Order: sequence, then C-alpha cells, then structure tokens
Amino acid sequence: MTASSSGEHYLPSVPAAAVVENGGAHAADPGRAFGVRGALDVDGVPFHRLSVVVPMYNEIENAVPLLDEVHAALAAYPFPWELIVVDDGSRDGTPQRLEEHGATIGPHIRVIRLWRNFRQTAAMQAGIDAARGDVIVTMDGDLQNDPRDIPKLVARLLQADLDFVAGWRKDRQDGFWLRRFPSRIANALIRKSTGLQFNDLGCSLKAFRGSVLREVRLYGEMHRFIPAWLATVTSPQRMDEVPVNHRARVAGTSKYGLSRTFRVITDLLSMHFFLNYGTRPGHFFGGIGLFTGSVGGAILAWLGVQKFFLGQSIGGRPLLTLGFFMVIAGLQLLLTGVLAELLIRIYYDGRHAQPYHHGKGSTPTDDAGWHSNR
Repeated sequence: MTASSSGEHYLPSVPAAAVVENGGAHAADPGRAFGVRGALDVDGVPFHRLSVVVPMYNEIENAVPLLDEVHAALAAYPFPWELIVVDDGSRDGTPQRLEEHGATIGPHIRVIRLWRNFRQTAAMQAGIDAARGDVIVTMDGDLQNDPRDIPKLVARLLQADLDFVAGWRKDRQDGFWLRRFPSRIANALIRKSTGLQFNDLGCSLKAFRGSVLREVRLYGEMHRFIPAWLATVTSPQRMDEVPVNHRARVAGTSKYGLSRTFRVITDLLSMHFFLNYGTRPGHFFGGIGLFTGSVGGAILAWLGVQKFFLGQSIGGRPLLTLGFFMVIAGLQLLLTGVLAELLIRIYYDGRHAQPYHHGKGSTPTDDAGWHSNR
C-alpha cells in the first residue's frame, strides 16, 4: 500500500507493468482511466477528493440504477470519492429508495432530502454545499448522462489546470421539438449574451474545481448559467468543453419542455444585469436616472424660457407634465441606485445564506465517508 502525507492509505501499489493508458471515460475499466503512477500523482493528475452531486426529483425508477452505475463507474477510481444525491422534495418514494439502496453500498453514498420542491438550481446548490471534495462533478439523475464520463472530465480539469470543464452532448439522444430545439435556442441566447462559446451549456455533466465553484451562489434557475457566473471569479481561458456520451431516457418522465426557453430569456436578463452591474448597481440606475432627469430638466428649462421671456402660456402643454414627471423619475432612479448599492453590500455580507431548507442529517467527518482503494 502507498500512503498519503497524512499517513492514511489511499492507493494500492501497482508495478510499472500494470500501469494502464489514459483511456478516458470509456476505457475497459473507467475508474482506472488515469493509470497509477504514485500515491499523489496518477498520470499527471494530483491527489484530490472527488464529490459527485446529483439532484433528483420524482425519479424512483432511476434511483437504484443511478447509484449502481455511479458506483460501478468509480469503484476502481484511484482517489477518494463520494456521491451526494439531493432529493428535491420528491413525492414518489425516491428518497426512501435512495436511502435504502445507498445503505447497502457504503457510507460514501449520501442522500440529502429537501423539505419541498425547491427546483433544480437550489437542489444543486444544496449538494455543492454538502460536497467536501477538491473536485465537484454535477450530473442529472435521469441516467441520460453517463457516469463513465466522470473520470475523463476530471482528468481534463486537473491535467490542464483548469477551473471548469463542461460536457458536450455531441450525439444527443432526445426528441427534437421538445428538447433539442429549445436547447439550441437557449444555447444561442446564452452565447450571445455572455460571449462564452460553449456548444452545450445545458448539459448537467460538468466538472469544477471546488474552491472556485464555492465562490458562486446559485439562485432561481441559474444552474444553466454556471459558466457565466464562474467567469466573474475566474478567466474564461480556464474553462473547456469535452464531448461526452448521451443516452436516451429509459425510465421516468422528463421535467423539461418548450416553456423553459422563456424562463431562460428572463434569467438571461437577470444574469446580464448581475454580470455587468452586480457590484455597481448605482451605475445602472444612476445612469438612467441622470439621463431621464436631464431630459426632463431641459424640457422644463425650455418651457421656462417660453413662459418668462416670451410671455407664452404653458399651463396646458403636455410637455410640462412630461418634463415634470421625467425629473421626478430621474430622482427616483438615483435614489434607487443608492438603495441598490446598500442592498448589494448586504448581499455580499450575507452571501452564505441558503436558498433551500432540508432536514437534519449526519455529516461525516472530513476523513470519513469516502470510497477509496486501500
């Protein structure tokens, strides 16, 4: 056995002849996709602990297969890992099925039960908050993402010293009108708005450097825009995209449809504001307020000249009402900018507030609850 610097054993000693090639996610043994070279370095991948986060909602048919597939894909993974499944208020028995089957696999399978359906973004944030790994991988619970792709994404992330690697469903196995067509529209809108040239921002299979991901808080439906949010704390040059396998859904029902495109448009407006004015909202409201107030002031000044120097009656002119209300609106926008500056400071001071609530559960110690090959 080889030992870590803390004296704990993590990796089996492997002779040089037993080193396997970097076969990616679909090697014969996907958990050994790196090949073993040492206790702290496996084919250029430094020692790390991996957390896999999976939000689920009413997926009782996929609960057991998901746990089995992730465990099989990572059973021989050369580093410690854990699986965190977040049940987003399911009513079909999904959390009970997850807990029962997870208990038969091992303590590295953790189930978090949210009190109600907070939607996918909050469920994903709950899993990220619970994750203890240096690397965090997210994926959907419908088994359309292939867990065997996880080692490939992690290898790309750490070998290239990146902060984020997205999965690209190059050969997507979904219906065109209800899934692929809305996704294409959403991806085009996101690329246009953010400038991030990813092919598939809707793929939930993503790998993150934990220290960077924890700097971002997800609210609303913002899980679709994680790369854009990450761009506020790291460089887009530290992001990449890797083709991954995609499978047709074989059980359960899809939670997506054409309506999500309209939600994406609304979220894009919010994201555009936060990305450009999130730390300086006074500039946004103040700029509009100054322009509006200036135009209103100019109108009133011109009407004042008409009244006091030319002796014309201005009481019945619509411009008088327009100018008056534009000045009032300008003042209100300026005050809104001041209030927004105060609120944004409260937001950053309290950025650890949680957008979800869940029941009490046991949290393992830092060194317990990991799957590792000893």
